[in-house]
Amino acid sequence: MQIRFTHRFDRPIDDVWAMFADPASHVAKFTRMGHRDLEVLSEEVTDDSLDLIVRRQVDLDVPAVAAKFISPSNTVTSTDRWERAADGTCSGRFTVDIKGAPAESRGTTSLEADGDVTAYTVELDVKVKVPLVGDKVAKALRPQLEAQMAEEFEAADAWLAEH
Repeated sequence: MQIRFTHRFDRPIDDVWAMFADPASHVAKFTRMGHRDLEVLSEEVTDDSLDLIVRRQVDLDVPAVAAKFISPSNTVTSTDRWERAADGTCSGRFTVDIKGAPAESRGTTSLEADGDVTAYTVELDVKVKVPLVGDKVAKALRPQLEAQMAEEFEAADAWLAEH
């Protein structure tokens, strides 16, 4: 299942890039979203890139159709790669591993300047590897994924307002 999310930051791309390139903003986002036991496993920051791996405990409101396959409390490891090109555009890619769950999540991100605001796009691809019902389980998880992205956008807006 593929989902596209968009958001507009009321800040110039340089400010938004600075946020995404700062590992502390990612930790703050996960903390604000209620994730627990956060551990930064790896971080590499340069002037034009960020590689970040974070493990954490995440509680999910699991729909009944997915309850056999996905626990309501999970160890999640996310791997993020952000890059800034010479033309100023920014893009990234990510994977999300849910320990013990037959699910795979990966995607891409992009930031584009639009005057003094920044357009943010997330393309998410979710696969649930359960014979016969995998697509149904993935579709049942869609509202949860949409709520989590809304929380991520709110956390990013809050970070930008504070920094």
